[in-house]
Amino acid sequence: AKSEAERLYNQENVFAIIGSYNSSATKPASAVAERAKKLFLCGASSSAALTERGYKYFFRHAPTDAIESEEFTDYIAWLNKEKNAGIKTLGLFYENSEFGKHAADEAKKAAKEAGLEITADVPFNTGATNLSSEVQTLKAANPDAVFGAALGGDYSLWVRTMKQVNWLPKIAINYCTGYQNPAVQKELGADGNYFMGGMSFSPELAEKFMPEALVVQDKFYRPLANQPFDSDSVQEGVMLMILGQAIEKAGALDTEKVREILASETFVSPLSLSGEVAFEPGGQNIKALSVITQIENQKYNTIYPAKFKDSEVIYPMKPWDNR
Repeated sequence: AKSEAERLYNQENVFAIIGSYNSSATKPASAVAERAKKLFLCGASSSAALTERGYKYFFRHAPTDAIESEEFTDYIAWLNKEKNAGIKTLGLFYENSEFGKHAADEAKKAAKEAGLEITADVPFNTGATNLSSEVQTLKAANPDAVFGAALGGDYSLWVRTMKQVNWLPKIAINYCTGYQNPAVQKELGADGNYFMGGMSFSPELAEKFMPEALVVQDKFYRPLANQPFDSDSVQEGVMLMILGQAIEKAGALDTEKVREILASETFVSPLSLSGEVAFEPGGQNIKALSVITQIENQKYNTIYPAKFKDSEVIYPMKPWDNR
């Protein structure tokens, strides 16, 4: 990521970079931008540490893992109060990367604040072909809830391995992961049902609260990608549109003028759940919003918070042998 950022800025002379998906790629690439005093706009990378570096040229749209961790524990508190869920223990399952480790760190902070006991802390190596040992560790600890941070194929393998060992927690809530990817969910089919995750976009959310996102999706994104927006890809689109607005306001491709506008103004953003984008010092979008969804039959049902809720939670998760 570092060398590619250097190539784009120094050889291709790009004005700005929009990316990356993984926090582990965004961290070194954005460091190149900061040293060169070039703009780096990030849609989806969620490591809270990225906007705690005091950078002036880095801007991020997505909620951080810290924000989502607090949302997850708030939801557990709501379940315990309203549904008598009895969730007291928590397991962490996360990739051994910038993203995964920081998600786990934020989960530990939020769990401590919420009075949840962490009974399983299980990292894994990305791209693993077998997660049996890690999932058996989770099963042995048998936490009431699990927070997951597994991307793409790792998420799919995790779910299928839980099925193989015939174990599920009462709830499993996922960060910015393979859970949000419709292609992964299509591959999992019914096995993906009843898992939960934080999201800033879903087709169901967009129909009610972000209709213009569906127009952009169908006109521009779907013909090229041959799939709908997901919660990550739409956020990269948001940052492209925000950059365009800032350039128009600056009246020129002047990095310093555009940076100042990005840092000081609030932008209308119909592709964002909040409808607006504004960045605090360090580059975090203070208007960032996400909801908790639960998937059933490849449909993302919004279950929290009440403002966006469209479905009742299915709790606890249905056991594998009762589906």
